[in-house]
Amino acid sequence: MFQFTPMVRNLLIANVVVFIAAEKLLNLNLLALYPIGSPMFWPWQFLTYMFMHANTGHIFSNMIGLISLGPLLEQRWGAKRFLTFWLICGVGAGVLYDGLRTYEVHRMGQQLGAFRNEPTDLNLMAFAETNLPELADTFKPAAYELHKNPGNAAVIQDNLEQLEALYERSLNGPMVGASGALFGIILAFGMLFPNTALMVFPLPIPIKAKYFVILYGLYEFAFGVYRVPGDNVAHFAHLGGMLVGFIVLQIWQRNRTRLY
Repeated sequence: MFQFTPMVRNLLIANVVVFIAAEKLLNLNLLALYPIGSPMFWPWQFLTYMFMHANTGHIFSNMIGLISLGPLLEQRWGAKRFLTFWLICGVGAGVLYDGLRTYEVHRMGQQLGAFRNEPTDLNLMAFAETNLPELADTFKPAAYELHKNPGNAAVIQDNLEQLEALYERSLNGPMVGASGALFGIILAFGMLFPNTALMVFPLPIPIKAKYFVILYGLYEFAFGVYRVPGDNVAHFAHLGGMLVGFIVLQIWQRNRTRLY
């Protein structure tokens, strides 16, 4: 049975209330986090995005993590410190990941401009292989056609429209979810309770928290580097939450702040 501590309960309620409001009552799109440079971006999104979720499964998985691991940490730190850690990890993960997304979107815009100004097979494949490596092969027939017939207006227009649509989707695609903050909690739990046995679906046996953190971190890194078609999970935001959490713990320890 889950043991709810005060701040864990308050965070759970806040996330559920915002999720219901976004789904049923209000248009809260501007609470999600957009890349810097997007007309939809506002600075407050670094905080508000972590209270937004894409769907029921998304908020359910994040809140299960919060109520499973959060209470022990809150009991060690107290409610204020737990909230501080949660918010720092969430904001920090958003800043790091949005910085990466902003760089990627800027690079995509430059390569789109290169193809628009000089619609060659080389520029087409440069865009595809850099920004869509998992789908690059689908552009090869068009690149081959442009190589044979550089002036094929129909091929140029069709692919230009595709690239522009992909760019607009990236520029105006938001990130939502408490996962960055949650992964900071996961990291802290593994460091402070390393030998605590966790039952993690779908593993059939318990796993110590320290090994769970290592394996989960490696999983996120692998799927962040080697993207799977259709995967819309912000793996590097998860890693960003872990990194920020690790830095915060080191600072607190260096300052001899009581962790437990």
